[in-house]
Amino acid sequence: MRLISPASWFEADRVREGMVALAARGYNVQLAEHALARSGQYTAGTVAQRLQDMHAAFADPEVRGIICNRGGYGSSELLPHLDLDLIRKNPKVFIGCSDITALETWLHDQTGLVVFHGPMAAGDFARLDGVDAGSWDASLAVAKPWSLGPDAGLRVLRPGVARGRFYGGCLSLLAASLGTPYAIQTDGCVLFLEDIGEKPYRIERMLLQLRLAGKLDGVRGIVFGQMKDCVQPGAPPQLLDEVLTRVFADFPGPVAVGLRSGHVNAHNITVPLGIECELDLSAQPVLRFLSPSVRPADDE
Repeated sequence: MRLISPASWFEADRVREGMVALAARGYNVQLAEHALARSGQYTAGTVAQRLQDMHAAFADPEVRGIICNRGGYGSSELLPHLDLDLIRKNPKVFIGCSDITALETWLHDQTGLVVFHGPMAAGDFARLDGVDAGSWDASLAVAKPWSLGPDAGLRVLRPGVARGRFYGGCLSLLAASLGTPYAIQTDGCVLFLEDIGEKPYRIERMLLQLRLAGKLDGVRGIVFGQMKDCVQPGAPPQLLDEVLTRVFADFPGPVAVGLRSGHVNAHNITVPLGIECELDLSAQPVLRFLSPSVRPADDE
């Protein structure tokens, strides 16, 4: 596994703690050349340095997986400079969340690469309770289909059943892509939306932006994340559920809330973006991933 920092920097000791935790799981962990660099107040190295690390990780035949150290800010700066042909010819496991959403959705849209929204090295693996082991293993295994249910935080907001490509990530990053050449491609998907620290009215505004941009027209179902700290001071805790119920009153598909992936309190769940899934909210909420997310290492 190669650790890169395409967005913000993190303290070196936290990065190393994440490396130790990954090594304890049996991975041969490498740190990218500029993974601990800093440029300005918040980005991890210059654009050229971050881009070099990302391209080097994809180009190296010994690297089977790439894990981002953290999110923060800066991933979108890389988008115009990515060597998509290199990435297309050298598919790897690519894992991150938060600001990394910008890279994940663009890589999937342009190359078909299945990417993974889940725990990061310095942000999650460096914490004892940061990673959900079951979903990590299931996502990265060449195995039979698997599923998530109430234990993953899933609750039913609007019942129904839908099938489609599981796709999405951090809501504010998805909304920020609109009006750019890197806008998300949502047709036919089960859309995953999560964020942190956004007041309910701001979430409603971003959802309206998606709707007005036509990005909800072809969506078959919606799964919201834990939505950590997405509260309005002085308002009842159920305000966000009430807002989402109103916003999606005329949405034809099922809507779930609470999936513990991305910005979470603990036990970050890994989910594959880009494979077929079934969202079944007819009774107990179930999100089924219908095919393996990775292929054998010798499969050309």
